[in-house]
Amino acid sequence: MQHDDSDNEYQCVLIHWFSCLGSRPDENTGLWVVEPDYNDGNPHLGIIHIDSIYRAAHLLSVYETNHYVSRLLMMHDTFDTFKKFYVNKFVDYHAFKITF
Repeated sequence: MQHDDSDNEYQCVLIHWFSCLGSRPDENTGLWVVEPDYNDGNPHLGIIHIDSIYRAAHLLSVYETNHYVSRLLMMHDTFDTFKKFYVNKFVDYHAFKITF
């Protein structure tokens, strides 16, 4: 939450922007594939008002076929470990309708 000089509160969030890969969903899964955006090697971050969030997204890691994933991998390391993600439209009815 940010405050200005007049003590007004602004409900905001820090986000890391993602971009779609391709112009259609993946042909094998039917899911959109996204990747995190970077500017000169730094995460492309933004602060947005919480009212501008339409819906949270459920992302699934895209695993490379010839690489093993450590059993020690923790949830908070996922974005540093994987380069691409599927947008899971099957997480619930509303996500399916939005991404279909």
